[in-house]
Amino acid sequence: MTSSPAPYDGFTSLPLAGTWRTGKGEPRQDVDPWTGDVLLEIPQADLADAEEAMDAARSAQRAWAERLPRERAAVMAAAADVLRRRKDEVTRWLIREGGSTVAKAEAEWAATVADFTEAASLPHRASGRIMPSDVPGKESRVYRTPLGVALVISPWNWPLHLSCRSVAPALALGNAVVLKPAGDTPVTGGLLIAKILQEAGLPAELLSVLVAPGGEVGDTLVEHPVPRLVSFTGSTPVGKGISAKAGIKKLALELGGNAPLVVLDDADVDRAVDAAVFGSFFHQGQICIRTNRVIVDDTLHDHFVERFTARVGELTAGDPSDPATDIGPVVNRKQLDGITDLVQRSVDSGAELLTGGDARGPSGLLLPPHVLLGTAGCPTAAEEVFGPVATVLRAADEEHALALANDTEYGLSSAVFTGDAERGVRFALRVDAGMTHVNDQTVNDQANTAFGGEKDSGLGRFGGDWALEEFTTDHWVSVQHTPRTYAF
Repeated sequence: MTSSPAPYDGFTSLPLAGTWRTGKGEPRQDVDPWTGDVLLEIPQADLADAEEAMDAARSAQRAWAERLPRERAAVMAAAADVLRRRKDEVTRWLIREGGSTVAKAEAEWAATVADFTEAASLPHRASGRIMPSDVPGKESRVYRTPLGVALVISPWNWPLHLSCRSVAPALALGNAVVLKPAGDTPVTGGLLIAKILQEAGLPAELLSVLVAPGGEVGDTLVEHPVPRLVSFTGSTPVGKGISAKAGIKKLALELGGNAPLVVLDDADVDRAVDAAVFGSFFHQGQICIRTNRVIVDDTLHDHFVERFTARVGELTAGDPSDPATDIGPVVNRKQLDGITDLVQRSVDSGAELLTGGDARGPSGLLLPPHVLLGTAGCPTAAEEVFGPVATVLRAADEEHALALANDTEYGLSSAVFTGDAERGVRFALRVDAGMTHVNDQTVNDQANTAFGGEKDSGLGRFGGDWALEEFTTDHWVSVQHTPRTYAF
């Protein structure tokens, strides 16, 4: 019987430019959002650390790109195996550091295994092509080559997966990576990933993790001349700032969302209710592609609301380490204050609060699920709510439902429920979003799903063949095999 590996340690150091060492910046506390306990105090990286990380990444990248495809693939496959062996350790970190419930932690672990499994196939899929030429004796070849260095800036809500869905394919395709995780999840968003890849055999200089203040070090990284791509998942305001500062670089941005779930007049109400509960409240609603608004046809509205409210009332809010818990704490006090402000402003503007309550728990960050009846203009419907809040809107008919669904500056995810799947597809194609799920509400289809947004939800696609486009570039090489006469 194989024994469990010894847990990783040393998370007060950072993997910088090939070595684990103490950052030169000010320390930051890593706090458990359920208990309020300090897990670690990590000396952060400063601008000098960032400069060293960039230099090391640029220096190491070319030799890595020249490694055989099977060698890079082997590291990715080994990382997936490390994750499998360390499942309990990884999920414990996700629960303690980010407030994930057991179900969410296991879902994120599985998605990250899939990230590396998919990435292991990419080195052998990065093929070039031969283009036709009208010049006699001339051959036009297009080689697919790595970009060089990728800068990955990841969020706190799905830190492991949303880091690795960019880190894994970038490395697999021959790039080096500088990773800046969110300050609330430095371990699961960065340091744990570095440990996993170190155990999998990745050369150390290829991945630096900068736990650092975003305003100072983050801006410098985005503006730095070394990265050829910036992969960012986070809020729309920050994404717009990155777009303005990055200069001439490739950008892969997944930004905010305000996802509608539309229930048409022929929908199976119970099925739609189950999906709306999951989409609204999984991981405390802290998911960018979560259901933010539930738009229900007038003929089904009252029945839906009755069933939906009853199901929400059955959810268990409590200790995220308890497998019976459905809803754990939100990540921090700032996040909680923003959610409660949105709810209060909605009630003040006329929305009806059907179920809710005050935050509680050891740290005071456990917010029970909230359901509101509102209109398109109420704040919890008009703005992105990154918390356990659902707003139900009444639609007069299908066309009104479509107008409500598209009445937002965001365009990330969406869903529609109907008894006629093809009707659902026709509806989906008129929704202004990067994703629309028909009779489904998927918060995570793991690594082989290509997804991204429209409008203010960003640009770029992640997963599958899209990764080949995002993390490589075409290099045209022409070869003149026979002498050519040049005429002016």
